[in-house]
Amino acid sequence: MENNLTFSMIKPDAFKKGVTSDILFEILKDDFKLRAIKVTMLTLDKAEEFYSEHRGKEFFERLTCFMSSGPVMALILEKNDAINEFRKLIGNTNPEKAEEGTIRHKYGTTTTFNAVHGADSSEHAQREWSFFFSKREIY
Repeated sequence: MENNLTFSMIKPDAFKKGVTSDILFEILKDDFKLRAIKVTMLTLDKAEEFYSEHRGKEFFERLTCFMSSGPVMALILEKNDAINEFRKLIGNTNPEKAEEGTIRHKYGTTTTFNAVHGADSSEHAQREWSFFFSKREIY
């Protein structure tokens, strides 16, 4: 079952641009099912905790400040081969390198302001969704 689940987060830049519902629609149109959804605001401390694996990297402060600058939408999504399928849907981390038609190509502007996060492995997906959701909130 875990192969069929992934974690995503729609980022503050998508909220600021007013494209959150457009992104969610594209995800659902690609046959992903919602297993959990939550809109929240990350504090700087929480953003630093979520991205702790990147602590010490040159982009860490920029990323955590950005991720705590506005609302985020945390999602648990279900589909066969969910992680790979979702990464295809969102495209390259750099919107300029993302394939045309992908979410990041359409809605992102930089590697930080790229509209959406997608887990890159089952282990990361489980850690990331556990950060936002209790077992009772996942259906």
